[in-house]
Amino acid sequence: MKFNIAVLPGDGIGPEVVQQSVRVCDAVAKIFNHTINWNYGLVGAAAIKKIGDPYPEETHSICLSSDAILFGAIGDPMFDNDPSLKVRPEQGLLAMRKKLGLYANVRPTFTFPSLINKSPLKKEIIDGTDLVFLRELTGGIYFGKRGRLDNGEIAYDTCIYSREEVVRLVKMGFELAKKRSKKLCCVDKANVLESSRLWRETVQSMEKDYPDISVSYEFVDAVAMRLVQWPKNYDVLVTENLFGDILTDEASVITGSMGLMPSASIGNENSLYEPIHGSFPQAAGKNIANPLATILSAAMMFEMSFGLKNESDIIKKIVERSLNNKIVTEDLSLEKERKYTTSEVGDFLVNEIISNKI
Repeated sequence: MKFNIAVLPGDGIGPEVVQQSVRVCDAVAKIFNHTINWNYGLVGAAAIKKIGDPYPEETHSICLSSDAILFGAIGDPMFDNDPSLKVRPEQGLLAMRKKLGLYANVRPTFTFPSLINKSPLKKEIIDGTDLVFLRELTGGIYFGKRGRLDNGEIAYDTCIYSREEVVRLVKMGFELAKKRSKKLCCVDKANVLESSRLWRETVQSMEKDYPDISVSYEFVDAVAMRLVQWPKNYDVLVTENLFGDILTDEASVITGSMGLMPSASIGNENSLYEPIHGSFPQAAGKNIANPLATILSAAMMFEMSFGLKNESDIIKKIVERSLNNKIVTEDLSLEKERKYTTSEVGDFLVNEIISNKI
């Protein structure tokens, strides 16, 4: 098979971790006789510095003409520390989601046996956790009307959702739950927010179409607490943009490192795959960043965009082997253990694939 994949390395450690993911994909493609054409584009701070636009039209064209998108990270401290700037790297990510119609962020959270003790939570609480968040991406407070009043002394952001936006995400949640443990949780704040009441009543109206799915409704603050108390009670969770942004980062601590969790942003025409971690500018250029989340995101890409489960499973298998063999970067290594570089981890994974040790 032949694939055209857009590559958006982005900022900070993005280029380094994406490079290793591309190497792994090429190795997998070689043994399965696939051909991958990689098409690179600028996004975020890198695009602002060169073009003045965090999501240039050229990058958008590359994404539109690709079968899938592999993305690194966005963010640069020079923009974070100046609130007066009108153009910011994160605007590129929001624009990309909106223009490409990437409405559903799929974020799995699971544990690795070899890293169970890296989590700040007790083993008996987290061992066996396997849940998935579906976060709505193109609506809510990030896209609503915003502004300042009274000479800048008052600020406001508006959370707006249409029923259509809720339905398309929740439908995906129900369909995913059918393939898993048949449990779906709607996370909202319906006791306070009108937008959350729309979410809850929409999910309730859809329940009849999925009689085999057990549906629960929980307030976002309760889920924030229960995620670290009883994460194994959850399977598929659906929620709005802001709540999902916060809860998925919280869930990442279950695994012991944000450098391990992949994600996918699904749209009607295309899908984007990225690690859940940020740009980590302090580590940029030092060859110490953990590339495994980006590589696992590529595994999601093979399965979800191309329907190639065998290729996806091979990537997951060699990632777990690197963890078991402690071929890991400094964020996952113990004090007296060897700390492998980003590229050394990539070398190990590629060699395992091409030497047929899979």
